[in-house]
Amino acid sequence: MATARLDYVAPWWTYWLHNFPHFNFFFQSIDNTFKPEEASYQQSLVCLACVGAVGLGLSLLVLAVCLVCMCCCRRDIDEETKRPDACCLTWTAIITGLMICSAVGVGFYGNSETNDGVYQLTYSLYNANHTLGGINNLVAGSLGNVQTGLKQHLERLDEIFATRMDYLQALRFMQLMVNNVIREMTTLPDINKANVDLATFADQTALVEYYRWLTYLLLLILDLVICLAMCLGIAKQSRWLIVTIMAFVVLSMILSWASLGAGTATAVATSDFCVSPDKFIVNQTKDVLTADVAHYYLFCSPNLPNPFQQSLTVCQRSLTTMQIQIQGLLQFSVPVFPTAERDLLGIQRLLNSTEFSLHQLTALLDCRGLHKDYLDALMGVCYDGVEGLLYLSLFSLLAGCALSAMLCAIFRVWTLMGSRDKEYDDIDEEDPFNPQSRRISYNPRRNQSMLFGGSPRYENAPLIGRGSPPPSTFKHLLAQYEDHLSIYD
Repeated sequence: MATARLDYVAPWWTYWLHNFPHFNFFFQSIDNTFKPEEASYQQSLVCLACVGAVGLGLSLLVLAVCLVCMCCCRRDIDEETKRPDACCLTWTAIITGLMICSAVGVGFYGNSETNDGVYQLTYSLYNANHTLGGINNLVAGSLGNVQTGLKQHLERLDEIFATRMDYLQALRFMQLMVNNVIREMTTLPDINKANVDLATFADQTALVEYYRWLTYLLLLILDLVICLAMCLGIAKQSRWLIVTIMAFVVLSMILSWASLGAGTATAVATSDFCVSPDKFIVNQTKDVLTADVAHYYLFCSPNLPNPFQQSLTVCQRSLTTMQIQIQGLLQFSVPVFPTAERDLLGIQRLLNSTEFSLHQLTALLDCRGLHKDYLDALMGVCYDGVEGLLYLSLFSLLAGCALSAMLCAIFRVWTLMGSRDKEYDDIDEEDPFNPQSRRISYNPRRNQSMLFGGSPRYENAPLIGRGSPPPSTFKHLLAQYEDHLSIYD
């Protein structure tokens, strides 16, 4: 029963990203075909990455305008304006906090999707690498059996059957079959280099993906910590906490815009590959595989012939012919030449082993296995991978905008805190309604100083000889003064 062929269709978002304008450093439009080795294409990716620099520049411009407005329009804050400013700051903090939380949620999803896509890519690459390694081992093992084992046995049999021309003719015919097998085996493509390239590329991709995933995870956690720390700083009105938050907000904002540029360039480049991956792979493997072999595995169409079928058929027929010859020699030559039995049985074991390896090789060389790995890799990169990069770019955009608004709010909090401290410094300490003044008034030493005109030289002098009232009168006056002060409390 024939199995349905799986086809790859690029998702719509890859075509959308593929149609992004590609410009070089001189703002000249270039071809959007995926050609990472060309300098002009690399320049177009750098220009796309500058989107993050543009966003950072706009954020800094908004912050500069915000600072100028707060410095130029600064005024004394009275009781009527405190409440609207505090309400505005509260709503700004709430909105920016919600934006950051939403951005972080989008970022976590995008980071997970991208990681899943890259994991599927590396898994498919390792699986294909295992298949190619199995092909190399089977070809090498079969050639070793034929070139070394069979030839040694045939040379010894040639000495044993030296007096029988009919047996020698059978050996010559078998030697011809051995040469056929060797010739057809050597015509198979040497895919050892492709095997090594896949393993190296998979290892490098897995390493880069690990650091990418970890970097985004730390950035997401940093944004959450900033959001929580901002709420705490506004609630506690702590200057050192506000300054620390400002430093980390600036750092996170720079990283967010930088990640937007890097994510945009990566998503566009990956989409350029996903729109037409077959052409790029054929060009990259032309030094290792012929065009017909590459097309056979990339498309795996029933209309495409198996480029290895003829070689495999010749090997199979040659091995079958040698099996028939060995059966005849075992039947007729062993009674005459008993010493030949050992070599004939050895040849039979090698033929059985080589034939079994040939069946395995035929199965591994079939296009369906490697083509499935190829489709799985494309699905991982072009579906989950690019989709995750889009969500990460959205996270970077939301986070950059929210962090810019958060910086404006933090600057306003800073000015309000400075205005509050200035108001406290302007309070008259002699004001009887000032709590600090009332606390000072209860100092007994200061009461005594006030009773004697505030002159410090009379504070510790004895009362006798100064015309002072008697102690009973002094206690009465002190009680009246304390009652007078209690009225203000």
